[in-house]
Amino acid sequence: MNGGIASLRSRAAAGLAFCLCLGLSLVALAIAFGTPSSTAKAAAGDSATHLGVASCAGSTCHGRQEGDGKVVRQDEIKLWQEESSAGGTHSRSLRLISGPRGQAIAARLGIGDPANAAMCLGCHVDPAARRGPLFQKSDGVGCEACHGGAQNWIQTHYTVGASHARNVAQGMIPLENAKVRAGVCLDCHFGSADAGQFVNHRIMAAGHPRIVFELDLFSTLQQHHNEDADYVRRKGRTDDVRLWATGQAMALERSLTLYSNPGRGTEGVFPEFYFFDCHTCHRRISDEPSARPTSIANPGRPIPQGMPAYNDENMIMLSAAARVVAPELGRRFDADARAFHAALAQDRPSAVAAAARLRETAGALADAFARRSFGRAETFAIVDSIASDAISPRFTDYEGSVQAVMAIDTLLNALINERGVSGGAVAATRAEINRAYAAVKDPNDYRPLEFRRALGGAVRTIRTLR
Repeated sequence: MNGGIASLRSRAAAGLAFCLCLGLSLVALAIAFGTPSSTAKAAAGDSATHLGVASCAGSTCHGRQEGDGKVVRQDEIKLWQEESSAGGTHSRSLRLISGPRGQAIAARLGIGDPANAAMCLGCHVDPAARRGPLFQKSDGVGCEACHGGAQNWIQTHYTVGASHARNVAQGMIPLENAKVRAGVCLDCHFGSADAGQFVNHRIMAAGHPRIVFELDLFSTLQQHHNEDADYVRRKGRTDDVRLWATGQAMALERSLTLYSNPGRGTEGVFPEFYFFDCHTCHRRISDEPSARPTSIANPGRPIPQGMPAYNDENMIMLSAAARVVAPELGRRFDADARAFHAALAQDRPSAVAAAARLRETAGALADAFARRSFGRAETFAIVDSIASDAISPRFTDYEGSVQAVMAIDTLLNALINERGVSGGAVAATRAEINRAYAAVKDPNDYRPLEFRRALGGAVRTIRTLR
């Protein structure tokens, strides 16, 4: 593992395991424009029966102890079960919520055993409606949660003459498609309209971690295949920047879709605080006459002082990428984003209408990113854009800053994978990047001006790699 990505993976692995073991509904959205579940999954045909992990586990299939298969590794079950890495987190998802912290959260919520609570099972095990008679609940998040119910393709996907296109036609989910992959992941890593797939503010108040998502990073942590010549021939080469950018666009698209859903956007007399930036409310309060506000103005959020701000971490990253890839669409996006924030200060109908316009523009950006191959020059330009004078003043809160430093590391890793820079050269920038990480280590000690300086220092060092 190269030095440039090691810190990112270790931090994200810890965070992913942490979230999965508490209720894994982290950041889920797909291509849902107001539909009850991900249209990406629906289009891929995931209404088929899930046969269970055992149906994939033969030694001539995916159950080997060594990854020495001619076409695929064939030790995928072993990787899925790996106890010491984030790659095994899905297999532990049900077992982990039965631990002390999961039990404590369930007790606070009054839902009984979390291993049997509908509020938790929507993401910690494959959907009940799709489980076949041989599916084991203890499998947690099994193979078919991502690849689609195997009912119609398990008997043919390994036969002589089988093709990936045929497998997809029979119901396998084409995860090599960035938008489809984002849709599948977001359902349990952000939230969906389906039962048990939304971590509301009440669940977080009970102890569930904050929702966070980054598609390329999560894909890296869960990867159980070799991207060799055969993989590239069948599915194409992975473009890490495309995954990152598409994931950002679709996360925002999902967030706005869920916010606009009256069943998700409000709860009682209050709005659903899940959608808002935690730290615009969770700040130190003082009644001293000399007390000074701890918040600073954000030029991307034209809202009155004292109002909670919609979580704009994905908006900031999208704006940075669009300035490089699709400037005209980026200007439209920035205008729509400002209009949405302003509408939040008016009334819910105005906010929902503005959300629809912003969601449409985010969808257009997702399409633009998903069709594009990103080269070395564009990747460096996006890194510059994230720390530019146009974007940096928007880093006023913890959530957006975390996304920024993850993005910088992800984009550096993409450059290494595409041989745009060497791992050794990136290692020389590690100290500066680690300073940016240190600036977001503790959400309760986050200082925006210090973070901006640290991020700027990291990007100035990265520019030397050109």
